Amino acid sequence: MHRNGCVISHSANTPVSRGRADTYSLVVVSNRLPVDHEVAPDGTESWRTSPGGLVTALEPLMRESEGAWVGWPGVADRDFEPFSNDGISIVPVRLSTQDVEFYYEGFSNDTLWPLYHDVISPPSFHREWWDSYVTVNKRFAAAAAAVAAPGATVWVQDYQLQLVPRMLRDARPDLVIGFFNHIPFPPYGIYSQLPWRKQILDGLLGADLIGFQRVADAGNFSRAVRRLFGYPTRGTAIDVPDTAQHSRRVIARHFPISIDSASFEELAKRPDIQERSRQIREELGNPKTIMLGVDRLDYTKGIGHRIKAYGELLAEGSLSAEDVTLVQVASPSRERVAAYMDLRDEIELAVGRLNGDHSTIGHPAISYHHHGYPREEMVALYLSADVMLVTALRDGMNLVAKEYVAVRFDNDGVLVLSEFAGASDELKQAVLINPHDIEDVKSAILQAVNMPKRERSRRMRALRRKVFDNDVAAWSASFLETLTGGAKVAAGVPENLVAGLRDLASAPTLLVALDFDGTLAPLVDEPENARATEGVAEAVQRLLHLDGVRVAFVSGRALVSLQHVADPPDEVLLTGSHGIEVKLDTPTIELSLVAAELEQLETLARVLERIAGSVAGAWVERKPAGMVLHTRLTALGEGDAAQREARSQLSEILPTLTVREGKNVLEFSVRSRTKGDALEQLRAHTGADRVMYAGDDVTDEDAFAVLRSDDLGLKIGPGASLAGYRVQGPDEVAQVLALLADFRAAAVAARTL
Repeated sequence: MHRNGCVISHSANTPVSRGRADTYSLVVVSNRLPVDHEVAPDGTESWRTSPGGLVTALEPLMRESEGAWVGWPGVADRDFEPFSNDGISIVPVRLSTQDVEFYYEGFSNDTLWPLYHDVISPPSFHREWWDSYVTVNKRFAAAAAAVAAPGATVWVQDYQLQLVPRMLRDARPDLVIGFFNHIPFPPYGIYSQLPWRKQILDGLLGADLIGFQRVADAGNFSRAVRRLFGYPTRGTAIDVPDTAQHSRRVIARHFPISIDSASFEELAKRPDIQERSRQIREELGNPKTIMLGVDRLDYTKGIGHRIKAYGELLAEGSLSAEDVTLVQVASPSRERVAAYMDLRDEIELAVGRLNGDHSTIGHPAISYHHHGYPREEMVALYLSADVMLVTALRDGMNLVAKEYVAVRFDNDGVLVLSEFAGASDELKQAVLINPHDIEDVKSAILQAVNMPKRERSRRMRALRRKVFDNDVAAWSASFLETLTGGAKVAAGVPENLVAGLRDLASAPTLLVALDFDGTLAPLVDEPENARATEGVAEAVQRLLHLDGVRVAFVSGRALVSLQHVADPPDEVLLTGSHGIEVKLDTPTIELSLVAAELEQLETLARVLERIAGSVAGAWVERKPAGMVLHTRLTALGEGDAAQREARSQLSEILPTLTVREGKNVLEFSVRSRTKGDALEQLRAHTGADRVMYAGDDVTDEDAFAVLRSDDLGLKIGPGASLAGYRVQGPDEVAQVLALLADFRAAAVAARTL
């Protein structure tokens, strides 16, 4: 950085010596940088790493990959040169005072924030704010594009930058782009109020993977896409037409964020912090019960609701201020926004009235603090609190709830948690409440205050298992694995997959469902020449001979074609044409098409044959319920043109057709079925306790989407995927099947001993 023309450097933050041409394989983009700008009394300027959970999660990964972080340094009207901070390259983005007012305080926090939080406070819609939002998003996108290496992964963070993914996609189509929304995404009835609703959705759909805190948030997003654009959505997958009229698969699913659980527990075990916890109780007059609320002073947090419920309990005599004290930490937030200024006045008035009515000398009813505390003091507060109150009216996650649980290594304390906070999806052993129902809040407070020690311990142990199993490192790893896990897939079978196969092999009954092309067999130019790689047939035969194992081939091919190229044993279950054809322990293929569907097939054939006949290398594959236009062998650009023409003509003639895009193929079906439908049918037919599914194509994502938590999904090759495991190619699939047969044989043998 520069000050008065001089470079100021420190051991932890030094100017980047690389030139502008330097690029990075991983780029994180967020509104704020992971460092805070500090000015000492003598005027010396320096940078300090921010204490946030996101920084904690990404720091090791970014150091390992020599990544760059793009963001605003928190100082308006200042230019800062890129610099290195503790092994991470920092790329500052300049914001003017007007940018901060219009883009940040205005559109981000007075339009999007209240809208996305269920309009608890009315959002403001101003065109000049929107214009500033667009301008600043362009600035962030340009900064990210400038430092991203070819094929780099760019991870964009949060609602302030929802246009950046599309801007990056247009400028740099080579990039792998992820986006994570840290706040809720509202239902369509609320979202539709936004004048720029389509622009925001289009901005987000520039990403390959869009992450949300909750399943409901991802569902709200997908429904909005269907309503406003009509794009096909199946499970967590959205097929988005790109500029060349091809579909691009976008995944929108939940990745609940978490905390660095171990670091919070480590702090809680420090003797000085435990001593501070005891001091806090003494300073509060040693009440029998301390209740704690820790929030930003925000209208979404339900602070007024918890104060009202507590005040009514005191007024009724159900609680007394001498026995129960509420400590409320309300850290300052967006103090220049009018709604927040009004909220502060409202809360402080309520606190003053309640204390005036119920406090005694030495025993305040509410100990109210309108400022933030360092992490050490917060951990001491968590340790001192018998009851943690999280009464958010709407919250993406609420990490305070998880911090409280992580700190309680003593397996004590009670968490009262709003069902409208994302944390409630995971922390089921909390006392869950509807904060809008004051009687429900009062009842929960009494339950928590009077809960027996044994029940407190049982609940807290379960909560702690969940928080420690799903910490912030697991969150970031899960997101990036889904986004980029296959960008560079090593040969061989990874150790975590070996462990997964060993666990899967112990299931009482097991279904092994396998795609064929690209999974069991390498992709070839002539599909009829495809053959399974060496070792597949032997491994499949071994699995078929083991008790409790069924094997199925799940293909987009017509079953006649699949039987020709795969030559499966009679015991193998077959589904073709994405589940439209089945052969499930029957001698014949089952298929039923009505007269109207047969007429559609004839029309479809005429159109596609005419288009393919005019393009060298294009050809049409006939299927029982559809047709496929193959363009793998066409000249560059001609295949794209043929597919565009097919889409255009058929969308007018046969608008109800189901359209799927694969690798240089465009498939039209008169009946809508997916590999996910086929897998569900196979599960029902076999009654399998657990399922393994392996596939390589975007159509296989429909099958991965219906897998259950104890099933195993195996993605073959690169690309974003819902599968939990990944291998390089068909050779590895043969090894995987052989390993599974080994583990299953051992498990069966162990059961018979």
